[in-house]
Amino acid sequence: MLANYLIGLREGLEMALIVTILVAYVVKVGRRDVLSKLWIGVGIALVVPLGIGALLTWGPYGLSFEAQEIVGGTLSLIAVGFVTWMIFWMGKTARSMKSTLQHRLDSVLVGAGWGVVILAMLSVGREGIETALFVWATVASIGGGWEPVIGAVLGLVTAAVLGFLLYRGMVRINLGSFFTWTGAFLILVAGGVFAYGIGDLQEAGVLPGANIHAYDISAVIPSSSWYGTALAGILNFNPSPTWFQVIAWVGYIAVVTFFYVRQHRSAGRVAAKPAGAPVPHAPVAS
Repeated sequence: MLANYLIGLREGLEMALIVTILVAYVVKVGRRDVLSKLWIGVGIALVVPLGIGALLTWGPYGLSFEAQEIVGGTLSLIAVGFVTWMIFWMGKTARSMKSTLQHRLDSVLVGAGWGVVILAMLSVGREGIETALFVWATVASIGGGWEPVIGAVLGLVTAAVLGFLLYRGMVRINLGSFFTWTGAFLILVAGGVFAYGIGDLQEAGVLPGANIHAYDISAVIPSSSWYGTALAGILNFNPSPTWFQVIAWVGYIAVVTFFYVRQHRSAGRVAAKPAGAPVPHAPVAS
């Protein structure tokens, strides 16, 4: 539940920031007449992820076991790809997000401003789709249940409240630290989902080594225990993983953490440059 709460909070806060920037700029340039169109775009962007979540949840029913495992494993890997891209994208564009959105708004605030609908839909919808896919993957990896979904919803509600308070100037958050630490946590969560997806594909016979386990500590940390359930819900912990899963998990964590730390060190050096000093191009993982 905690993992999905933080996923909902992080992604929801990104969506809230985007909406806040769009609304504030539209009001600033005196185009309140397009606010209704902006909210139409936001509404569409919020409905689409719900449809995708429903399709992912009920769509595979009726398929064979192997087909369900292939679909589940493939979607888990896609979800990991999305969230990994999102982590690095936010680190790269956080400081330029406001100017980028305002520039795009200038280009669509022509005439009746119907382009605002598309801009809002695409800007917010991308975050919503990523959230739906990743939350579904984390819920599937622990065998379902409503607790993870409730956690994600609570995270989104918290983000909406924080977004409103930020817009009104009633609260201040160090967004840099927030996204840095939640990004690091999501790397651990994504590593668990990655290993789970590998396991699904092994059970379907797509990948080898389904019965070659690296270790079995289920006697020490039973899956049915409260702490085993907590570890599974937060980090997708598996007490008896295969060698393929262990190698995949370690490889993912090591590679992504390396580039994540490098990105933030580069960003820190750029931020520390005195005003007027030349700023070198900072390498960013993609």
